[in-house]
Amino acid sequence: MARQNYLFTSESVSEGHPDKVCDRISDAILDAFLAEEANARVACETFATTNFVVVGGEVGLSDPQRLKTFMGGVEAIVRECVRDIGYEQEKFHWKHLSFQNLLHPQSAHIAQGVDRDGAGDQGIMFGYAVDETKELMPAPILYAHAILKRLAEARKSGAEPTLGPDAKSQLTLRYEDGRPVEVTQLVLSTQHTDESQTSDDIRAIVEPYIKEVLPVGWLTEKTEWWVNPTGTFVIGGPDGDAGLTGRKIIVDTYGGAAPHGGGAFSGKDPTKVDRSAAYAARYVAKNVVAAGLAARCTLQLSYAIGVAKPLSIYVDTHGTGQVEDMRIEKAVEACMDLTPRGIREHLDLCRPIYSRTAAYGHFGRAPEADGGFSWERTDLIEALKKAV
Repeated sequence: MARQNYLFTSESVSEGHPDKVCDRISDAILDAFLAEEANARVACETFATTNFVVVGGEVGLSDPQRLKTFMGGVEAIVRECVRDIGYEQEKFHWKHLSFQNLLHPQSAHIAQGVDRDGAGDQGIMFGYAVDETKELMPAPILYAHAILKRLAEARKSGAEPTLGPDAKSQLTLRYEDGRPVEVTQLVLSTQHTDESQTSDDIRAIVEPYIKEVLPVGWLTEKTEWWVNPTGTFVIGGPDGDAGLTGRKIIVDTYGGAAPHGGGAFSGKDPTKVDRSAAYAARYVAKNVVAAGLAARCTLQLSYAIGVAKPLSIYVDTHGTGQVEDMRIEKAVEACMDLTPRGIREHLDLCRPIYSRTAAYGHFGRAPEADGGFSWERTDLIEALKKAV
């Protein structure tokens, strides 16, 4: 039987974290290509360091000449991302950074498998949902994201002008009878622009926002706070540490509360099952829990390059299922076409909706009117119930 009383920790990083700057740039480039052509092919990687950004990878449009012209606009996309995040530091400034574009046309050998509706690569993907929050997400990662998102809003609104873009959070929650009840440890490190500010000064700034975000009663007299524990944090972002696309895959998903297939998301168009099938797995797992078929659900999918049908579908409800896991597996297969094309069409993924996913988690967000976070819908409930 699963443990009911324990501590669990998850971390998040802000949009100004060096790796997240790179995720944002890669996804903004993806969005630009998808806005130009719904069937655009993009696998874009970004590297950032002191006043320098490099993008590389493969891209494709149906018209090679149009692709060549379109590539000329990539630099403007990069600079706008850095500006919007808020970097105007001496050694990382959106206007003054150096830029190199190493994107190239998509490999014809990869394209031939994808164009036959097969998966863009082999791989395994996991989805997860749990009923401990209304978003059906693990609480530690959900609230670690929420803290940083709220601080970013305060920074960008001008309410907290001394906060910088780079930040990290970490929450340790105590579970009792399987439910989160208390924050035992809270870690928050945030960049700031005033070198005279101490850790106590920063705590005085951030504490009201943290209390606003967390459920009432979770912060207690026993909660240990670690705010800027190393002291001064003025040099941040890619000037303080190099960044790479796809280096925060656990932050992007379930904070370590569930398995991860290993493939990163950002910069990949939805023919890449690393991204689209992970979204589909979350969608299905969330609907299983929302339908009341289980309190907790892990779902795994596997694919082979050039092959459309998933090689396997695996469901584990961790002993919380109202029916056998095998019946849920069969219901999932009956209710949704899990081929790459089927996923793209069911979740309407071939649209420019990805820049917003680059920070504060790909999961646990509200579905949006333009199709953003479509994988968070719970419109498969009745079909799953009927199928089991």
